[in-house]
Amino acid sequence: MGQLMEFVGNHPFLFIALFVVTGMLAWHTLNSLQGGVSLQPQEVTMKINHDDAIVVDVREESEYIQGHIINSLHIPLGSLEGKLNRLEKYRSRPIVVSCMSGQRSASAVGILKKNGFENVYNLGGGIMAWQNANLPVTKGKESKEKLGTEVTIEKA
Repeated sequence: MGQLMEFVGNHPFLFIALFVVTGMLAWHTLNSLQGGVSLQPQEVTMKINHDDAIVVDVREESEYIQGHIINSLHIPLGSLEGKLNRLEKYRSRPIVVSCMSGQRSASAVGILKKNGFENVYNLGGGIMAWQNANLPVTKGKESKEKLGTEVTIEKA
């Protein structure tokens, strides 16, 4: 114990840095547990294309209309718990939650998991990471529920 006190006395900045780094690691670990599994944009496209995943965008409407993932369902984080019924029909499908940077969507993943949704993922880095990966976005208010989920092509 005496050696520890001597070390702290001789190297106070190292000791403070140890606590800061330990705190940051603990915070990151707790956030990861709450936010579930984070997927990179390319992994999300695979979930959408191969596993029929639904994307839920939890940003505010003003952010959503500036650009969102095509066919995403818009439910702002502040109203998510009150609108879980809109997601019931997607309970058996993978749900990918997105926001601007991945922070709000991590909270939304926690809410969904707390309410029994099991196959829920966070878009790591949010819509910013999606756009940085040069993946398509669409603008306006249309969401999956308004557009429908199927596209029918008639043969001439």
